[in-house]
Amino acid sequence: MTTIADLWLSSSSEAWRNLGCHVGTVQQGDGSSVPFVWIAGLGLRFVEASSEASVESSVVGWTLVADAPLTSMDGVPTHVIDAPHPKPESENTLEVLSIDHIVITTGSLDRTCGAIAESMHLPLKRIREAGHGMRQGFHRAGPIILEILERPDLAPETSAAIWGLVFVVADLDATVSWLGPDAVSEPRSAVQPGRRIASVKKEVGLGLPVALMSPHVRQ
Repeated sequence: MTTIADLWLSSSSEAWRNLGCHVGTVQQGDGSSVPFVWIAGLGLRFVEASSEASVESSVVGWTLVADAPLTSMDGVPTHVIDAPHPKPESENTLEVLSIDHIVITTGSLDRTCGAIAESMHLPLKRIREAGHGMRQGFHRAGPIILEILERPDLAPETSAAIWGLVFVVADLDATVSWLGPDAVSEPRSAVQPGRRIASVKKEVGLGLPVALMSPHVRQ
C-alpha cells in the first residue's frame, strides 16, 4: 500500500521548532542535508524556496513509500522511497497522537481522485458534497486520510496542490492552553460528530494551514 513519508515545504523550520517540534536533518537525493521534522509518522522536509509555492501553502511536493516509481501525482512533484523514515530519538514537546488528514485542493475532483486511484493505487472511499460549490473525495493512505477538495474558485484545469494538515492531539483544551491564544484559535465543533478542532494561526508561520483535532469518538 502507498503511504505518505514526508511533505516538502519551501519555508523555514524555525516556526516548527518554536511550536515544540524537534528539528533534525534528512539527506536529499544529491547527498545534501536539509532540516527535517517528524510528527506522528509524517515527515516535513524543508527545502529551498520555490516559485511553485502558493500564497496559501508552501508545500511543493511529497515523498511516498511505494513499490513503483512516480514523479508526479496530478501536478504534485513526487519522489518514492522503499521504506518509511525511522522515528527519531528526540521527542517533540508538541504531543501529537496521529495525522488525521492531509488536505489537497484541486480544480477537478474527478481528475485528482482518478490520479490517486491509478498512480498511487488508493481507491476513492467516498465523495461528500460540502456546499458552496465544494466537493470532497476521500482516500486512505495507510493511517492517513487524503481529503481532496474541489473548490469553485479554482479553474477546472488547476492541478492538485497539498494545502493543509490536521493533527490529532489527546487533550485539545490542554494543547490549546499550552500553545496560547497568540498561536492557536479557540476550539470549535468539527464536522465529525463529537469532535472539536482548533486552527494554528497564520502568523505562527508554519508554511501551510495546520489544525489540531480531538480524537475520534467511538460510537
